Amino acid sequence: MMPKHRIFTTTFATVYPLYVRKVERKNRTQQEVDQIICWLTGYDQAGLQQQIEQENDFETFFAQAPAMNPNSLLIKGVVCGIRVEEIEDPLMQKIRYLDKLIDELAKGKAMGKILRQ
Repeated sequence: MMPKHRIFTTTFATVYPLYVRKVERKNRTQQEVDQIICWLTGYDQAGLQQQIEQENDFETFFAQAPAMNPNSLLIKGVVCGIRVEEIEDPLMQKIRYLDKLIDELAKGKAMGKILRQ
């Protein structure tokens, strides 16, 4: 059995501020980051905050997510040189979906496009 990827055991709370910093450098907001995360995972603001405070790892964060957005299947493209739609590991794919959405926010895409509306 392969060891777990390092990102799986990384706490969501350590990566979350990096997402926020990344988009704020591009004049986007923490509210938009939260909106994306809640859209993808089904967390509400309180649930998201709880995940951060509990310092859950990514595996737990996604395992406890109320409902992955069915439109997340529409997320396509490349993150870190890998096509997100071709990632076989379901957890890694969810993490990369989130990375991709944050990238799109940082690149100035309209929120409606990011949320696949």
